[in-house]
Amino acid sequence: MKNVFLKTTAFTLLSSTVLFASGYKIPEASLNSVALGAAYIAHTTAADAAYYNPANMVFMDDENSMDMDLKYISLDAPNFKGTVSGTSYDINAESETFLVPSIHYVSEKAGDVRVGLSIVSPGGLSKRWTVSPAKDKAEEFTLQIIEVNPSIAIAINEEVAIALGLRVLHTSGVVKSTSTASRDMKGESFDFGYNLALSYKPTSDIDVALTYRSNVDLSVEGNAKLYLSGSKVYDGGASVSVPLPAMLSLAFAYTLQSKTTFEFVYERNMWSEYKELDFNYVSSIPLAIQPYFDDSIAKDWKDTNDFRLGITQELEKLTLMAGIVYSENPVPDETLSFELPDSDSLSVSFGGRYQINKKLDLGLAALYSMRESRSVTNADLSGEFTNSNVLMISAGVGYKF
Repeated sequence: MKNVFLKTTAFTLLSSTVLFASGYKIPEASLNSVALGAAYIAHTTAADAAYYNPANMVFMDDENSMDMDLKYISLDAPNFKGTVSGTSYDINAESETFLVPSIHYVSEKAGDVRVGLSIVSPGGLSKRWTVSPAKDKAEEFTLQIIEVNPSIAIAINEEVAIALGLRVLHTSGVVKSTSTASRDMKGESFDFGYNLALSYKPTSDIDVALTYRSNVDLSVEGNAKLYLSGSKVYDGGASVSVPLPAMLSLAFAYTLQSKTTFEFVYERNMWSEYKELDFNYVSSIPLAIQPYFDDSIAKDWKDTNDFRLGITQELEKLTLMAGIVYSENPVPDETLSFELPDSDSLSVSFGGRYQINKKLDLGLAALYSMRESRSVTNADLSGEFTNSNVLMISAGVGYKF
């Protein structure tokens, strides 16, 4: 049995946030990446290379290296002003704050081989509306994705290295909405993918890299409770699959004699994998609620581009970083709604790390993502979404042993 209403539920369970890049991914998974706006692929020199470009692990100093990071994330309260089904509204979602940790590790060398491990959150967060008609679809949507990413790198020669990684993702979430037909759902899944990396260092001052992270279908399964006019009509299993899309990054970095490094990253996100939302149940939905729960919902998202520029300045004990990012959004006007009022964005970032001694360094970084206002007219609503900006502050420690 298929269900439009719960398919919308599943969609928001897995993609319910206006985040820092297109769609529902979080590209900033370390202090360095926050400071550089994730323009951090070709020139990676710390333990977070294990996530951003594991091929570069073979070019790092021969020692164990670890980075730990804690990010504070603040989402502004988006506003919608317009009409829904002919009625005018001026409503706000709830503001949100989160703490998100991450950890990265790179081993000592074993010949021409090196291994790494990253534990990060590559996507998720939350969106909550408390006023109808928005809360009819998005009263609460909370999503958490945790990725464990072991990797291995091999030196081909002094200039070229390759790497392969395994993506292990755990997804969990809660979704609630209140209307004539209401739902309350929890679900989780374990899913798998892979990542590849290639690094080329033709000279001591040039770094070139190509990385690829595979698509992972988040095959969430859980329990759904459906209500019609306050009476429970379904309490049972439900499942849905939504993609965390493949991502291809091409990066070039150049380091001046002043130890100033400029890095440009072109990133392609394969959101066109998300064509429709199709929700399934383990048993039949009663006839009385079938008008609310029916066919699959077309999404028809499009592939997007991100353009990232980062600057790093190394001093005696202090490393300064800054970045700027332009991100396209994947959601077409035809399918835009309260669950993910996404828009193009411009982000700026800065940060630094201070070397306490040969083994220990501390850092602090911030990123501010300015979302464009999004005007939309489709079958569900006509109006404008504004005030979807995001602030991220990251504190981290690096340790070598």
